[in-house]
Amino acid sequence: MPGMSRKAAVALAASASIALLATACTGQSSSGSDDDASKDTTLNFWHAWSAPNEVKAVKTLVAGFEKAHPNIHVNIVGNVTDDKINQALRAGGDKAPDVISSFTTNNVGKFCSSGALVDLNPFFKKADIDPETTFPKAMNEYTQFDGNRCTVPLLGDAYGLYYNKTAFEKAGIKTPPKTWSEFEADAKKLTISDGDSYKQLGFMPNYHGWETTTEHYFAQFSPTYFDSSGKSNVAKDPAFTAGFDLQKKLVDELGGFQKLEKYRATLGDEWGAKHPFHTGQVAMQLDGEWRLGMALDAKPKFEIGVAPLPVPDDQADQYGKGYITGTIAGIAATSHKQNAAWELVKYMTTNTDAVVGFANDIHNVPSTLAALKSPKLKYDPRFKTFLDIAANPNSTTSPASINGGQYLVTIQNFGYDFERGKVKNLKSGLESTAKQIDTDIAQAK
Repeated sequence: MPGMSRKAAVALAASASIALLATACTGQSSSGSDDDASKDTTLNFWHAWSAPNEVKAVKTLVAGFEKAHPNIHVNIVGNVTDDKINQALRAGGDKAPDVISSFTTNNVGKFCSSGALVDLNPFFKKADIDPETTFPKAMNEYTQFDGNRCTVPLLGDAYGLYYNKTAFEKAGIKTPPKTWSEFEADAKKLTISDGDSYKQLGFMPNYHGWETTTEHYFAQFSPTYFDSSGKSNVAKDPAFTAGFDLQKKLVDELGGFQKLEKYRATLGDEWGAKHPFHTGQVAMQLDGEWRLGMALDAKPKFEIGVAPLPVPDDQADQYGKGYITGTIAGIAATSHKQNAAWELVKYMTTNTDAVVGFANDIHNVPSTLAALKSPKLKYDPRFKTFLDIAANPNSTTSPASINGGQYLVTIQNFGYDFERGKVKNLKSGLESTAKQIDTDIAQAK
């Protein structure tokens, strides 16, 4: 499961890391792929994992590679932020990384457009590996930008619905909701008010409510963020209007923004044992696959249920899809050992046993279609929900952009204003949001 480092990396996706990447522009090294991968060599691999079990898992993964490639030695550097990676990619040199991994998929557009990481398409072609049949659809999409596949999936995250089975039984709810109208009804039925607070809240809909971000909500509506010309589509695609309307309706029906925010301020944080889902203060939770292990470790006084997030009523046949993101890996353009680096990247990301072993150790979702079906996967039966979401071709992700995740920040900021009632007219608000996104992208080119 991801630790605080992943959360921090994602939160910073549109700030310092983008600024650094904007000046990266290293350009692809023409001599980088001339090395002989059969010769004795040492690679530098930088990654962001920091928790003891994660660091151990990375070492085990690399040890497997070194056993299969005894001539290639790997120097591992862990707990590295995107900021430090970007600085090293610009500087180059013997101590700079040859291979990197990052938690921040939002930065793929910048990694690719700046030339900081090499296009892996030629390597895949030479190895006779088809990414489209190797990786789940959403993961295949978020690792490339404008035809440049400068990154590759290295485990993933899938988002679903956690629910308190005991609370469901008390409320007379027999199955998890499959559509948003069912979800709305269940959230109200599970909410027990206590004056200006709650004895139990069915669901925390507010955008500051841990993982209840705009992109996680909107994934269930399968939105198109940009049109064919690269312009923002948020004011034209009805998926965004439907997503904002749904969330605002939930906020209003579950007590109103102020009452919900007041209650949220009394609840535990996302990463501690006092998370409100763990304690039973919130009956349903939108979250990633890592929440299961964290919730079980907290020893809750109820049985935990896991299901896909609901879908719009008119997309009921697509129930089972969800939002997908994950860790990415790439090869530095400044590296003069790109063929050897490719051997490491290829092993970590396409070798089924390696991917399965790493997924078992990290407790993340495997990032190849073969690994998702492997009998060697070890998991709680409830975890299969996330494996199925990852493999579902209807699952979606946030597309790469030249200025990283700035467009997502702009949409989220609008969401904050809309949910609190600061913005009254959704249509005009979305039009303004689209203009801001287009302006930011134009300035980044």
